[in-house]
Amino acid sequence: MGNVRVDDFVAGWIGGASSVVVGHPMDTVKTRLQAASGYRNMFHCITSIYRKESALSFFKGMSFPLASIAAYNSLVFGVFSTSRRLLESLRPPVGPGVPGSHQHAATAAAAAAPSRTPVSELMLASALTGAVSVIVGAPVDLVKIRLQMQTQNLGIGLQPCSLYRGPIHCVWLTVSRGGLRGLYRGAGAMLLRDVPGYCTYFVPYVLLCQFFTPSGQPEPSMGAVWVAGGLAGSLSWGLATPFDVVKSRLQADGVVETKYTGAWHCALHSYRAEGPGVFLRGLTVNLVRGFPMSAAAFLAYELSLRAIRDMGQGAGL
Repeated sequence: MGNVRVDDFVAGWIGGASSVVVGHPMDTVKTRLQAASGYRNMFHCITSIYRKESALSFFKGMSFPLASIAAYNSLVFGVFSTSRRLLESLRPPVGPGVPGSHQHAATAAAAAAPSRTPVSELMLASALTGAVSVIVGAPVDLVKIRLQMQTQNLGIGLQPCSLYRGPIHCVWLTVSRGGLRGLYRGAGAMLLRDVPGYCTYFVPYVLLCQFFTPSGQPEPSMGAVWVAGGLAGSLSWGLATPFDVVKSRLQADGVVETKYTGAWHCALHSYRAEGPGVFLRGLTVNLVRGFPMSAAAFLAYELSLRAIRDMGQGAGL
């Protein structure tokens, strides 16, 4: 249990809340582009929402993710950090070398320097994080997406669909119609998105932080954290877009009628109806929003983590 640290989860919660505040408007645009029809591109979607609804429409469903995604990010950062420490503790011990030799001096210098986790361990910790995150993330994303699609015509009729009074009502209706399984609609597609997605999220972040940190400096600067987090976010969201499209369509589906039976059926139906370009819908939005969202999340996480640990040291904990 020594590998589990509460401060990772607390700082992750703060980082998650920060990313929601920064990224939710563009997340609404991304969801509309992927799960609805009638939008030519990102700018057309933005102007359509603003003109036909209001500026507040960009923040639809934000109250729920502000609480739930903060908790979700707490799990993500906590699991990644815990997995990373656990894997580090399982490494075979390195021999001390011969006292007084160059080997001993190099070993001592390496021990004094900040630990650099092998890429294989970072990949494994990231993949595990992606798998665990779906347990909490699938219901959170489903409710968020359905609230974001409240005033969007889903092609079922001429009138926009507006069924939910809020997140609790959305959860209640979803469970009453499909049981707890209904909350996990799209979980398979989310698993396919998040296992490799977190590998292209955390691994580039750690490596970029190491690259931007001068030799001998124990921790990356906040500027390095901001740039590394933003670049990792854009990369991860960009590569995850095809599976993100399928996940969004599955989770938006089933409100009034069910069009897709599963991830493969959704992908095949979308391909036949709209061509291969359908899997790149929302790519520009993901690339654009990925930077500020992830930069805010990592920056808030690192700042909070350092503040919590400084308080703990000051209190003698």
